[in-house]
Amino acid sequence: MPSTSIRKMEYDLDRRTLSVWFVASGKRYEFEGVPPETFAAFRAAFAKGRYFNDHIRNNFRYRLVASDSDSG
Repeated sequence: MPSTSIRKMEYDLDRRTLSVWFVASGKRYEFEGVPPETFAAFRAAFAKGRYFNDHIRNNFRYRLVASDSDSG
């Protein structure tokens, strides 16, 4: 089921970094130190926004990533 809050997600296994793009703001955040099993559960979750809020949002260090359109 498509999420109404999460537009896209990517995971870098080597860096254990989860990138999440949000629908409303269009912003991308990177979450550090996310275990692969947490990403797998997030990807498989029926309610991705709820899973994100319950298991990722306040549990990992994060940063806002500037978009390509912000740099020019």
